[in-house]
Amino acid sequence: MNSLITFLTRNKGEASVLQRMISENFAHYRRDYAIAIACLVIIAGITAYSAWLMGPIVKDVFYGNDLGRALTLSLVVIGVFLVKGFVTYLQTVLMQRIGNNMVARYQRSLFDHLLKLDVGFFASQHSVALVSRLNQNVLGVRDLLNNVVLGYVRDLLTVVGLIGVMIYRDPYMSIAIFVIGPLALITLAGYARRVKRIAREEVEINAKVATSMQEASHGIAIVKAFTMEEQLRTKLNALTVEAETRSNKIARIAARTSPFMETLAGFAIAAVIAYGGWRVIEHGYEPSNLTSFMTALLLAYEPAKKLARLRVVLERSMVNARMIYEVLDTPVSQQLASGSDPLSDGPRKVEFKDVVFRYQGAGQQNDDEEAGLIPEPTVLSKMSFVANAGQTTALVGPSGGGKSTVLALLQKFYAPESGRVSIDGQDLADVDTTSLRKNLAYVSQHPILFEGSVRENLRLARPEATDSELEQAAGSAQAHDFITALPNGYDTLLGENGTNLSGGQRQRLSIARAVLRNAPILLLDEATSALDNESEALVQEALEELMKGRTTLVIAHRLSTISNADKIVVIEAGRAVDEGRHSQLMKRKSGVYARLHAVADRSAPATKRGTRKSKASG
Repeated sequence: MNSLITFLTRNKGEASVLQRMISENFAHYRRDYAIAIACLVIIAGITAYSAWLMGPIVKDVFYGNDLGRALTLSLVVIGVFLVKGFVTYLQTVLMQRIGNNMVARYQRSLFDHLLKLDVGFFASQHSVALVSRLNQNVLGVRDLLNNVVLGYVRDLLTVVGLIGVMIYRDPYMSIAIFVIGPLALITLAGYARRVKRIAREEVEINAKVATSMQEASHGIAIVKAFTMEEQLRTKLNALTVEAETRSNKIARIAARTSPFMETLAGFAIAAVIAYGGWRVIEHGYEPSNLTSFMTALLLAYEPAKKLARLRVVLERSMVNARMIYEVLDTPVSQQLASGSDPLSDGPRKVEFKDVVFRYQGAGQQNDDEEAGLIPEPTVLSKMSFVANAGQTTALVGPSGGGKSTVLALLQKFYAPESGRVSIDGQDLADVDTTSLRKNLAYVSQHPILFEGSVRENLRLARPEATDSELEQAAGSAQAHDFITALPNGYDTLLGENGTNLSGGQRQRLSIARAVLRNAPILLLDEATSALDNESEALVQEALEELMKGRTTLVIAHRLSTISNADKIVVIEAGRAVDEGRHSQLMKRKSGVYARLHAVADRSAPATKRGTRKSKASG
């Protein structure tokens, strides 16, 4: 128990984390823990009783030659071990059940909290590293509580019971225990401090190993095409060697407790044999008492060793607990979550008014300048434009100008530093985020598909949609024909992110999902830029069908795809520098749009230029 008290008094942060874990979990498993602890008490009592029983066995059976007593004690031993076997089974099952349910609860809590965090949190994390680290952390939390229960209930009670037997049999020889115990705890405290530092490094490195493996698996085509195998192999080898080194270091530190404890135990047992033998031979000390004492001492050795090492185990497990709570305590952006009003009905006119935004400190006022730090560059600077209801508004301009940021702010992925983003005059800062996003449909440049069938992926947009509505949406997105040609049609299982589909097919599924959403505002972020000509033509046809009657904001690098837009807003360096229809902007020869169009014409093949001109003239 001293090791736990020392651990908590010297580590206030760890004490608060452990207290929080206990308050969150012990009450939830009150009944199961009570039964498990009762079982552990019985096991500890039986172990102590077994040591005490050696006295009567030696005295009455071996020296007394009492056959009846021998049979009675044999039956007692059988009964004791039957009870011990049953309660050990019950305790093991209960602790495993508690641990498994605890893992599931923390996984649900983490996932629920992660879904509440804004996009900025995930932008600073590598997805695979985050998942790998959290999985390892959750298992560490389970082990921490199980170690506390098992260590400080079973092992501590067992040691206390056996010490009681030793004191009862021989108080004088028992004094040695109170000399050995503190010496062991002081020595092991130094090992624990080293484990605390190395354990966090081990978790981080293991996450990097998982990240490297996932990246190689996900990008295997690029790996093969660029003959990157040797570079990646070298990188992974270095990481695994580093992870192995950290694990070996922890193993060495933890293992050092064994020779230390073995040496102490050896001296203690040797002293008992010498002193006890001297007393038996020279002073007529009862041999049965010495036998019972030595049995108790030997039985106490293993749980005492576990208790001595528990400080090291706690330090390692506490690293995982702290990392779990670092994620759970990551605050949800108040500016993004504060809106409580539903988005009111209206024609869905979108307006940006003097919007200023920087990614650092997104969603809150940034005062880096006052702190003496170099502030992040401003992405949007007094951005102002209007996207009229029911019309298509295209956002064009040089890369890095802030076009995608406009769509991110409209979806409340971030909050503006100043200025106002509104729909039909309703400030999005006051709008409930869920209500807002139900009025939006988003098609990105890189379509994201999830594990499951085609049908399940489409229905994510609107779970209550009927099969008829789903197939109608796929038809509008030019996707129904290729879906029905798949081995199991709409029930075909997709590979990782739809790798068993072509780029155009994935994009058309993404569009079908947006059609099924049936939202009044449509956001298109370069939805055709990564497609070949044939796929682009099919996707563009699907998009034109989707845009009818909706307020649409579209980002496009291929200017030919937005020449018929109702309005084109030209964005440069975070500002809307010009706007108008294609024909109007082309007349401004010195304007940004005309310059971009000229560059596109020079870089496009002749056949594409001819197509673009014919579309423009139309």
